[in-house]
Amino acid sequence: FNSQNSTNRRRNGRGKVVIIGGGAAGISMASRLLSYLKNPDITIIDPSDTHYYQPAFTLIASGVYSPDEVGKPQADCMPSGAKWLKDSVTFVDTQKKLVKTSKNGDVKYDFLVLAPGLKIDWNGVEGISYETLGQGDAYCIYDYNGAIKTWQGLQKFVKNGGRGIYTDTYTKHKCGGAPKKICLLSEHLFRKNSNRDKAAFEFYTASNELYDVPYFTPRLLQIYKQRGIGLNLNTRVKGIDTAAKKVHFTRSVKNPDTNKVESIDFTKDYDFLHFLPPMGAPDFVKESGLSDTEGSHASEGWAATDKETLVHKKFKDIICLGDVAGIPTSKTSAAIRKQVPIAAKNLCLIMEGKQPEFKYDGYAACPIVTDYGHVLMCEFDYDKKPKISFPLDFFFDMSHEQWVAWLLKVYVLKPMYFYGMLNGLV
Repeated sequence: FNSQNSTNRRRNGRGKVVIIGGGAAGISMASRLLSYLKNPDITIIDPSDTHYYQPAFTLIASGVYSPDEVGKPQADCMPSGAKWLKDSVTFVDTQKKLVKTSKNGDVKYDFLVLAPGLKIDWNGVEGISYETLGQGDAYCIYDYNGAIKTWQGLQKFVKNGGRGIYTDTYTKHKCGGAPKKICLLSEHLFRKNSNRDKAAFEFYTASNELYDVPYFTPRLLQIYKQRGIGLNLNTRVKGIDTAAKKVHFTRSVKNPDTNKVESIDFTKDYDFLHFLPPMGAPDFVKESGLSDTEGSHASEGWAATDKETLVHKKFKDIICLGDVAGIPTSKTSAAIRKQVPIAAKNLCLIMEGKQPEFKYDGYAACPIVTDYGHVLMCEFDYDKKPKISFPLDFFFDMSHEQWVAWLLKVYVLKPMYFYGMLNGLV
């Protein structure tokens, strides 16, 4: 595995590899396998016309990037040597080793890579849908068009002022830092326009803490306090009345008399709202029996995945990675970047009839943009211990926001993604 360009050192594993998903995980995995295998036979199934660098949606929503900077034609991102089937998957028959598609019938596989991303349930919050994003000044940056609308709404909010409410969701979700980023950027935008006194900011999280990595949490809490952003824990969105511009919440509170957790419902008026719908695995993952049936997030349908080898817990000819994987780490492109080499090497071993031996340590990163010019670069592993990339830890205190991390976020990570990661180079 150390000499990707040397054909005589490539792996001898044979068989047809089908990759479900042409996002960060699927394309990166295909590129790695093409460099590792002597005789690769790889098919990628994905319906998309455009490949977006999704970490940039926050920067679109805050006016740092223009919308035309973050996408490329999907055809240009597909690795040479892999077949692209432009279609959607409806079911995986693990007994017959078939992938059923919407338009192209059944696709046989010898080995399967499950990397379809996740499903955003846009109808999961009562009173709003994907089609009505932006109505009543309710926005969500977890979509390309949603990010564009958010920037339009944010500019209006900065002009008029009022109450800004920012929420996350109760399920595991893509990039847990994004709701915090857009909240902090919104607050700083008011200060940049010298009208901070015109707005109030409130952040609501369904979690019992603002952030679950102790190394970075104290500084985040300090930032929220210093900048006057109200923090509300154990609170989730029940519904949104976009006509009246009200958001309905339910808060979990322990009754001191009974020691039982009770729910308290309440409503808040808003002038600008950023909300997050619930998320889960794509329907076909659940319907194909690929989901984990145990744990607090079982209802969300994440693929049952060995957290170290990234092999499916039940089906040893299936590799799971990216957002769909039911592993206890963040769902970010940085996590995928570290998962793919492990998954690719283990699949090569499995194709040779060997046991997977490479292990993923849960590395993930979330560059939390704290203002226009600084980023708190959160890097950590399964144990929620910091894993700071050298040489950043040598020169900077990475428990605090840094200007150099802003430069990485805005100028380095996007080209590294398109030209390095998707090509299996980083």
